[in-house]
Amino acid sequence: MKRSPSDSQEHVSVTGLQLKEKKGVFEITADVKSLGRDVIVMVYGGIAHIGAIGIAQPRQSLKDSKKVSATSSVYTFISHKEDIIVKAMSEKLASRLNRKVVVIAGIHWDDLKPEDISTIEEICGLITEKVVHGLKKKKG
Repeated sequence: MKRSPSDSQEHVSVTGLQLKEKKGVFEITADVKSLGRDVIVMVYGGIAHIGAIGIAQPRQSLKDSKKVSATSSVYTFISHKEDIIVKAMSEKLASRLNRKVVVIAGIHWDDLKPEDISTIEEICGLITEKVVHGLKKKKG
């Protein structure tokens, strides 16, 4: 098994922040933890649960070698739709922060309409930007 520099640390620092974003009746929370250089994000709203998990790691962009992109994998529990959210969040965070990222999401409200789903995706996008800014601010 290949070891990265963060694997050899004897002491692992865990720091975190909590972000909330609300639009209309939808409020979504993100609990963010830095685990050494890695990042774990739990995103939940409505009835909290685990619906999908996305993992991403930064890599050199295939289109422009001067840019950082990300490769991701997603696991979605049966009948859940959070895969779209965890893929987008994990990839964006990994590429923007240049760190390995795990995103766990569980967002549920009954009888959502297509426009409600768009609102929830928009909220998650805003949270993603806040996570980037929050972690960059903590680092610098």
